[in-house]
Amino acid sequence: MRYQGAEPAVAELAAAVWARMPDMIESTYAKIIDEMAVYRDETFVSHRDLWVSCDSNLSFLLRALEKPEPPDLSKAAETGRERARQGAPLPEMLRAFRIGFTEVWQRFVDFGGDDTATVVVATRAIWALMDDYIEVLTTTYRQTLAEITRRDHERRLALVEALFAGGTATEGTLWDIARVLDLNLDGTFLVVAAETPSLGREPLPGMEKALRDRHHASAWRLSPDLQVGVVSLRDPSAADPVMKLLKENATGRIGVSPVFTGLGNTARALHLARVALSSLMPGTPGIVQFTESPLAGLVASDPEASAQLAHQVLRPVLALPREDRNVLLLTLRAWFDCGGSTKLTAERVYCHPNTVRHRLKRITEELGRSLSDPADVAELGTALRALSMFPDAAHLPAVS
Repeated sequence: MRYQGAEPAVAELAAAVWARMPDMIESTYAKIIDEMAVYRDETFVSHRDLWVSCDSNLSFLLRALEKPEPPDLSKAAETGRERARQGAPLPEMLRAFRIGFTEVWQRFVDFGGDDTATVVVATRAIWALMDDYIEVLTTTYRQTLAEITRRDHERRLALVEALFAGGTATEGTLWDIARVLDLNLDGTFLVVAAETPSLGREPLPGMEKALRDRHHASAWRLSPDLQVGVVSLRDPSAADPVMKLLKENATGRIGVSPVFTGLGNTARALHLARVALSSLMPGTPGIVQFTESPLAGLVASDPEASAQLAHQVLRPVLALPREDRNVLLLTLRAWFDCGGSTKLTAERVYCHPNTVRHRLKRITEELGRSLSDPADVAELGTALRALSMFPDAAHLPAVS
């Protein structure tokens, strides 16, 4: 602390200045209102509270300049805390206090007259006191603001967690979540699930700001394996630009839910986004949006049963050596994707149509199913989709 108390000459001068206190309060208040729009417009502090603050702080300064001992700066700390809670900007607040200190200094100069030595001593005392006062005020302001920011961040994280969990989200908490996260309760949304490159690293850094710049509110949560976010769309047609933005920033696997309406459906949409992500081969960067087909919905609705189905239907092929298994599954997937066309399948997997026919014949022999029987085709298509969504199905134990 630089200011250690008033010297006798400064204390005497401070006692004389007390007579001008009403004028100092009026002048300080008027200058702050005139020079600073945030106070003139009552953005953070009402005119009445500003007047009270001018009175309180100027009185503190004069009392501190009268007493021989170091001042109690708890008033500065109190003001810093209060302004931080009000959201007042620190630079503007410090400017207002400098206006008040300058008013006090000007009165000391006026009363000091020709006593230059006393004016110099008083000037040093005033500016030393100002330094101490502003240091305490600034430190307390920043500490309070950091605490407010930490609490707000923790509350936001808790609300995001509740939103994605779904089960505890009542109508009241959904309204609170929507308000705090700046999301429309009945709006249109996408959920994004992006695989983290490593522990604690975001796969989509800066995505919240990038979306905000494009007028899309969003809320995100980072876990050890995923970064998940719910994105508010201005309208359903905005989904394509958002998908393009995600694709441009994709460094790993990203799954996206279908477009949905109503914030309360976020938890289900997260499940679909995770399913879409799992359909991508591990280690392969890319982005997939879950298609809202009846079959995809059925498979996604019961992951465990779907995985068991995939293993039961495809078990003979899954049991083959890795190279054989991969070639046959790749060919079968391509055959389904190409609508059962041998020619298009051959183009897709880069081989001769006769090779495709040979592989398909081997598949039917291994599985004991026919690619011309509608029931067998339906089961195979469902099993392949389940295997794509839940690749761990290939490692399930045999079902007796």
